[in-house]
Amino acid sequence: MKLTHFAIITLFCLITVALRSSEKSYEDWKIYGGNNESNRYSSIAQINTENVKNLEVAWEYHTGDATKTSQIQCNPIIVEGVMYATSPQIKVFALDAATGKEIWSFNPFKILGGENSWAGTNRGVTYWQSGDEKRILFCAGSHLICLDAKTGEPVTTFGDGGKIDMQKDLDYEKEKFLLVSNTPGIIYKDLIIMGMRLSEGLDAAPGHVRAYNVRTGKRSWIFHTIPHPGEYGYETWEKNSWKKVGGANCWAGMALDEKRGIVFVPTGSATYDFWGGYRKGSNLFANCIIALDASTGKRIWHYQTVHHDIWDRDLPAPPTLITVTKNGKKIDAIAQITKHGYTFVLERATGKPVFPINEVPVPKSDLAGEKSWATQPIPTLPEPYMRQNFLEKDIINISPEHHAEILEQFKPLESGGIWIPPSTQGHVLFPGFDGGGEWGGAGYDPQNQTLYVNANEMPWTVTMKENPKATGTGLLAIGQNQYNNNCGNCHGLDRKGTGNIPSLLDLKKRLKKEDVLSILKKGKGAMPAFGHISEKNREAITAYILEMKDIDNQSDKKEMEADSDLQPAYVMTGYKRFMTKDGYPAITPPWGTLNAIDMNTGKVKWKVPLGEFEELTKKGIAPTGTENYGGPVVTAGGLIFIAASKDEKFRAFDKNTGKILFEYKLPSGGYATPATYQVNGKQYVVIACGGGKMGTKSGDSYVAFGLK
Repeated sequence: MKLTHFAIITLFCLITVALRSSEKSYEDWKIYGGNNESNRYSSIAQINTENVKNLEVAWEYHTGDATKTSQIQCNPIIVEGVMYATSPQIKVFALDAATGKEIWSFNPFKILGGENSWAGTNRGVTYWQSGDEKRILFCAGSHLICLDAKTGEPVTTFGDGGKIDMQKDLDYEKEKFLLVSNTPGIIYKDLIIMGMRLSEGLDAAPGHVRAYNVRTGKRSWIFHTIPHPGEYGYETWEKNSWKKVGGANCWAGMALDEKRGIVFVPTGSATYDFWGGYRKGSNLFANCIIALDASTGKRIWHYQTVHHDIWDRDLPAPPTLITVTKNGKKIDAIAQITKHGYTFVLERATGKPVFPINEVPVPKSDLAGEKSWATQPIPTLPEPYMRQNFLEKDIINISPEHHAEILEQFKPLESGGIWIPPSTQGHVLFPGFDGGGEWGGAGYDPQNQTLYVNANEMPWTVTMKENPKATGTGLLAIGQNQYNNNCGNCHGLDRKGTGNIPSLLDLKKRLKKEDVLSILKKGKGAMPAFGHISEKNREAITAYILEMKDIDNQSDKKEMEADSDLQPAYVMTGYKRFMTKDGYPAITPPWGTLNAIDMNTGKVKWKVPLGEFEELTKKGIAPTGTENYGGPVVTAGGLIFIAASKDEKFRAFDKNTGKILFEYKLPSGGYATPATYQVNGKQYVVIACGGGKMGTKSGDSYVAFGLK
């Protein structure tokens, strides 16, 4: 049978339409990270490589509640022309996405009581809709709050008058502990699946993953990331670890394969981070990608990226759902970036590695009581998106003075690999505590199967110190033990501070007892609240750091020490970036990069510096890149939009070459992930400008760009 010319054309059109209709639409930005796949990709192409130079500010919205130390890390969502986002003080607001005009604003602390004395960051909100019913869900403090998306008022039928306390229903004996949820939950049908941020000390609660009914607020299911007796993985811990060890929490967000009904959960390390004598074993499900049945919370598969973590190598971002072609076959997979510069690529349905992953022998810890794991998993591909070593030859070389300064500090430290265990000698941790990859996550273009990820190349130093328990019944001895367990990692065991974290020496000259007690209870600025610690123990810490007169507390000693019945034999002396005195990383540039990885071959396609120090550029030094926070957005217009860098600029890169096509100086650092959307036929790109990191000024604005 012969087909007429008209019939051939008609058949071709029908096939084309069918193929296009089967493709996923990426025009909306209704979900944190763009969509459930967490790929930060938009198919909107109005702004492209040819016209991006014509971008201009379309509108700017000020929240009006920044402080000297506040931040905004929010990736806003846009639904039917309305933008939903959060402020430095975690107020939630709705804007006309075309004009930036405020529709409503809600302060969660009006239903929680008091004020947000601790400026804990928030990375966005979650949207749910059923018919005409539209809800916004977000976290403030330990509470999950539900608002009417049209009015901004609490939905009183949800939980307790519009809120639920996530300190409860955790299958844990305590109901008072540090808990916040910076990153939005993810919606599956009528469930919101939640992770949380916890303490990183031995006071931490377990990081179990929970799903709540969006309509009622009732817990629907729970997955124990630290297994209970009889559960899978229990044997990877010492007996009864589930009662005394915390962490293994998902603080970075999740991704969802809605068709398969699988939620992918990345977890962090178990506590205490740097000495694991209380948690011998490989420690499932810490440092894992866990595939759970989104309806029930049942484990489908898991993959552990670090065994018995003693380096604080949390999985820092949601995995990205991708499809790769290998040996002519398309494979649905996930790509999980890490702090240490690797990308784990696993089949979505089974967890089987797409590229081989080798278990490699690593150095053994020499700290008493520690039993480090003998091997660690190293992907053969994709190629690492940052350096894996910091040797003497890599010391900063922008001037002889800088080189000499760092060389003197470098020589006493152990160096030369990513698996050097913490020691009393001290070592260079590279990649550092903040990556490598960070919470901004990766962008993925499903059209060219390329992953785009920005990376820090900032070394840190880690030194351990014996932690003998102070003896005696005096208030100061108890206070010292409490301080070491709860405060020493940040402020240093010597109370001298660590980099951006202030010294507490001579604090008695600056603050009164009542001031310190208030800060410990409620938090302030970047300092979290320790209200979960008993009042008597807060008084003991206060007495110790203010060097008050000792008081015998024999009658209260047992009760006060109950908060710290576990005490690590060794503690880290403090989080310390390895930098020159004038603020440059100790390693040779680049110090921050943007990378493109071909996910079919696993090869890095290109790498460019992200950010610059203008004073160095003026001296003729090529752009070095800077430490960076916040992720990329990739579009069908051939562009990558990203801020993130310390120089407070917003940039557009050519996604095929890495060439900068547009840059704009923001009012404050854009330490967040942008969003792009379309209203009335016009494409916009918006970035939160909260600043407040890396010594830069804080801000309170959202800036949206569009074509002239």
